[in-house]
Amino acid sequence: MIRFGSAESVIQELITEVKATTIFAEEEVEYNLCGMMDIVKETLTTASTAEAGPRIVIWNTPFYDIKNLKDLPASHRDFKKLKLPVVVPLFPEKLPDLEIDLAWGPLPTLKDLKKFLDDHPVELKNKWTSTKKVSVQNSLQKYQVAAPVHLIEGLEISKSGKSNKKNSNYKHAQTRRPKTSVFLTQQGNMVGGGTNLVLNGLAAYLRYLEGTSRDDWQEMHEKLRNTESREGASFGALFGPALCLGIISRRRVHYEAIKYEKERNGGFLSPFGYSAATVIAAVDTVCSMEWYWLMALKSQTIDEGIYSIPIRIWRWNGYLIQYTVAGHEGAAILLVHGFGAFLEHYRDNINSIAEGGNRVWAITLLGFGKSEKPNVVYTELMWAELLRDFIIEVVGEPVHVVGNSIGGYFVSIVAGLWPALAKSVVLINTAGNVVPGYSSVPYSQERQTSGAAWLGARLLLLYLRSTIRNTVKNFYPFDLTKQFLSYRE
Repeated sequence: MIRFGSAESVIQELITEVKATTIFAEEEVEYNLCGMMDIVKETLTTASTAEAGPRIVIWNTPFYDIKNLKDLPASHRDFKKLKLPVVVPLFPEKLPDLEIDLAWGPLPTLKDLKKFLDDHPVELKNKWTSTKKVSVQNSLQKYQVAAPVHLIEGLEISKSGKSNKKNSNYKHAQTRRPKTSVFLTQQGNMVGGGTNLVLNGLAAYLRYLEGTSRDDWQEMHEKLRNTESREGASFGALFGPALCLGIISRRRVHYEAIKYEKERNGGFLSPFGYSAATVIAAVDTVCSMEWYWLMALKSQTIDEGIYSIPIRIWRWNGYLIQYTVAGHEGAAILLVHGFGAFLEHYRDNINSIAEGGNRVWAITLLGFGKSEKPNVVYTELMWAELLRDFIIEVVGEPVHVVGNSIGGYFVSIVAGLWPALAKSVVLINTAGNVVPGYSSVPYSQERQTSGAAWLGARLLLLYLRSTIRNTVKNFYPFDLTKQFLSYRE
């Protein structure tokens, strides 16, 4: 059913039209969606007469059978030790025909959607809001700075704007799109459509090592190679949007991946791990997504903040990002933490700054703290884009940006590329010197990691993982150790 309007008014009209007694709503953690549900509940309560109004039932599709979120460990390492079984998905049943005459609403055209958005503006009309529509690459070109290689819709684009040889060959060979393609567009890499179409794409992805003569599966295998920017990253790049939209559930992906793994091994699962890299990528991705969903849900339902910092959740590009807000009036200030930290880095500053007559936002960046840690390529430009979108979508106005350590680097990029978003820049503990009159020099070489550097980084990471717990214990009181060790390896 398609309707236009505010959620509370549309739902109220539908309740009257169908004489509904129960409203089912999906469980959510995103702050804006939770706020929308609160408005709907308040509207229904106000509209109810002496008779009992419709009840609202929150439903979910649990990945693990967790009875109480209070029992959820603070660290992912302790959580994995529980070895909780994954709930088997419920397969859809055929529903009986609805014998009622309802106006289902026409499918809107692009022109209809544009008109609706123009008639019901949801964002400020200031010039700086349009900056979100400009890519980092275009912003860098404005200042004549070449962008490093990035994956754009799964296709590697060099600084000259031309596709690399691998993708050029694919584009030449793939002259027409398969009729049963699982992708939304021929050039893009997002899997979409109905559930059966996405499941077909998942089957093709999992069976990458087997080879195939099917055109649609060959297309999937080629897209997989193009989006494998790092080990296992292709699954999130291809199926992330479908998971975010709920076309397919996380536990259904896990079920299909494990079923295929058993097929490969005579009905058994090896105690030494999975035999296919695609199975590993699919399972790791959905398990990671579920962990951060549980962490976000726990932060919304259980007061676990020892610093009285209320946690909100914002979804950026499908990923869950933690942030907090304090203050009701005054200048807008955004606090950005440094490397290895999160928003509680400013736990002793947030309320004090707010009490001084300011509105304060503090964010935990993607890949840090209890914000989601997807398997993507992390760059300073990606974090700068995140901060840009946060200022536009959440804060809603230009801010005074404050960055500590590497956070200062990120806010400097934001202020440099999108100056309309930053009223001022405050750098704390920033490395390096500020050279007056210095202008950046365009770099021409693509940033690539040598084999020796890659091996050295792996060895260093193994060493740091083995020593981090003792290091933190030496610097922080014992009762706070778990708070600072809430990371996912």
